Amino acid sequence: MSVNLTTLPNGFRIVTENMPGLQSAAIGVWVLAGARNELPQQNGIAHFLEHMAFKGTGRRNALQIAEAIEDVGGYINAYTSREVTAYYARVLKEDVPLALDVVGDILRNSVFDVAEIETERGVILQEIGQALDTPDDIIFDWLQEKAYPDHPLGRAILGQHEGVARFSRDDLTGFVDQHYNPGQMVLSAAGAVNHDALVKAAEAMFGDMTPKEVQVAPRAQFRGGESRTVKVLEQAHMALAFESPDYGDPAIHAAQIYSTALGGSMSSRLFQEIREKRGLCYTIYAQAGAYADTGMMTIYAGTSGDSMAGLAEITIDEMKRAASDMRPDEIERARAQMKAGLLMGLESPSNRAERLARMIQIWGRVPGVEEVVEKIDAVTLADVRAIAEQTASRAPAALALYGPVEDAPSLETLQTRRAA
Repeated sequence: MSVNLTTLPNGFRIVTENMPGLQSAAIGVWVLAGARNELPQQNGIAHFLEHMAFKGTGRRNALQIAEAIEDVGGYINAYTSREVTAYYARVLKEDVPLALDVVGDILRNSVFDVAEIETERGVILQEIGQALDTPDDIIFDWLQEKAYPDHPLGRAILGQHEGVARFSRDDLTGFVDQHYNPGQMVLSAAGAVNHDALVKAAEAMFGDMTPKEVQVAPRAQFRGGESRTVKVLEQAHMALAFESPDYGDPAIHAAQIYSTALGGSMSSRLFQEIREKRGLCYTIYAQAGAYADTGMMTIYAGTSGDSMAGLAEITIDEMKRAASDMRPDEIERARAQMKAGLLMGLESPSNRAERLARMIQIWGRVPGVEEVVEKIDAVTLADVRAIAEQTASRAPAALALYGPVEDAPSLETLQTRRAA
């Protein structure tokens, strides 16, 4: 398998990877503009645009967009994250030109019909309401808000009810004009694909777009703080976040191995100590996430209100203990889990297309899988213990609590325990 990358004169990039033996392909366009590119009054507009892309173009109405792909047995979807908005399809190899035509159509020719905007506004407001009723979903929005206050990374991807309720057609088209420019778009495809054919088709579809100055999002700073919402629920929910490396930091792989060993699996320290030995919760996990200029290691747990204090304290103690006694076998197990997750995931053309686009976004190139594996293998026990010590003792922290959390320890209390 080989990766091919072509950049059109206007800055639009096409990256592909042919996967021999496959009868299908994943193809999509990743726009390097997500929630962090929004101004405060635009919060939620990137996500609104993702919805509106499927509501009709000059060539197809909403039903025809869906039918075009589903008539050939494929599927089409989209998502908005804090740094990208993606529009993608999965089809059989003979239908790749059709998939590109549909994806290109919704990106270039959406009409943003006023009536459809009102219909989809109601759908999105329902989505926001659903998120508010889902504790282990909304708590992460509150955590982001405390980690990155007064910054786009701290705002919810879905936006707030008040903002979504007032977006106009001009607001939507204005965001497109500002951010959907060829230098911020990557066409990525993997599976049964032909690079030269896709480049030719992309030239016809996107080559006339006028390059514009890229609007750089403001740098993020992890500041931290506490959010506590008391509500009568069966479970008390806790989400802890600690500043960790951004995805360009050489320490990112050590941070990922640390989070995996700490709480990434059934054999991890938090799962074994808090769930298996003490029975304090059903769900607890840790994960390391990264952005262009910052990162977060997040720990989530749900438990009863009267168990929350003990659970939070043990979590801090386990983090501190890992800084001094993380064992080589734990590192090797976490390393194996990371590599297996990477390699297994790349057996899917959808995951591979996602990775291609993500690597172009981050590095402007696609590192070989062997290069990534080498970096994971190069992480030492000392590297992981150093990240563990930094995270447990000195990294800025944020805390979000939801449910029967009246007696849950404050962030200040947990900070004192970190420093002890």
